[in-house]
Amino acid sequence: MDRRAFFLQAFRNTGEKLVKLCDAKVTRQATHWIRPPHAQDELAFLLACTRCGACITACPHEVIFPLAARLGITVAGTPALNLRHKGCRLCDAWPCVAVCEPGALKRPANAADSADDAPTWPRPFARVTIDTLACLPYQGPECGACEGSCPVPGAFVWNLYRPHIDPAHCVGCALCRAACIVQPSAIKVEALVHTIETS
Repeated sequence: MDRRAFFLQAFRNTGEKLVKLCDAKVTRQATHWIRPPHAQDELAFLLACTRCGACITACPHEVIFPLAARLGITVAGTPALNLRHKGCRLCDAWPCVAVCEPGALKRPANAADSADDAPTWPRPFARVTIDTLACLPYQGPECGACEGSCPVPGAFVWNLYRPHIDPAHCVGCALCRAACIVQPSAIKVEALVHTIETS
């Protein structure tokens, strides 16, 4: 290996390690919030997002909000979803994505909706689970408040009069949580962070 190739390889290795370190740091931090649908992996998202607020304004259901400055300059003003109190409606035409000029929110090139008008769902952006100790149908009384709340086929199913979430289909919209009548909610939602490695 000649000297030039040696230095090129050394810079390449250093660059890859630096990207992985940055990715790991922002990924750890990102477990505290949930990004809007079709968000890029966290590091690419932070590099692309200009904090313009267009996606926040475009959300017709006011589910997207800017992260506070107290969370740090790296993420201040970037959009997140308020899935603890509302659900993402997975809107037709994805208005939040459509207005994102820098591409922090971007549908994959192969995600064009099919000819039969069946929507193309985003990759999962949150993990939703049912607390069976709090969910009424698991304790005996009937409920059904969340039945029919999920727009994604196969994600939220009823079996033996009890709700179940299929993680293979659930994208994390949390509309089931918004419909839950139990306080605190029997349906839990948490961030599902995508990294460079998992994208």
